[in-house]
Amino acid sequence: MPMKAARFLFILVFFISLASGCNGDDKALLPESQAQAPEFTLSDISGNRVSLSDYRGKKAVLLIFWTTWCPYCRVALKSLKEDRRSFEDMGIEMLAINAGESSQKANSFAQRLGLDFKVLLDPGTVVSDNYDVLGVPTYFVITKGGRIAFSGNRLLKARLSELVLE
Repeated sequence: MPMKAARFLFILVFFISLASGCNGDDKALLPESQAQAPEFTLSDISGNRVSLSDYRGKKAVLLIFWTTWCPYCRVALKSLKEDRRSFEDMGIEMLAINAGESSQKANSFAQRLGLDFKVLLDPGTVVSDNYDVLGVPTYFVITKGGRIAFSGNRLLKARLSELVLE
């Protein structure tokens, strides 16, 4: 699929999900229904390998799937940058996963925004597909035990501390 068609499809799906009321506000999962988060290993923009299992039993993880062309992703990443310290205080590791773009493009974008948390690369969108990401930005909150406590297109910051309890 040509890149312009893929971008159009991402945007179309995102706006359809917003119009249908699928905004992530009510996607916090009940403890008994929490699914195990799919394992992954990706390279960060510096070439280091990062696995989800690196954090299991140690920290909760906040994943955000994003792209450079998404205006909502830019706002979301800037907001996460501002909240990084409070998330660290809650024992949450942030991993920003770029979906489908080159390392050069993602790295340049991350530098322009001054992102100071881990930016991972998913150039073939394998991890994005495993997490059923349909639009960006998409957030996942993973508990220390490796279970998905939340997924949605908007992050519920006010409820974040209760979502990561396990």
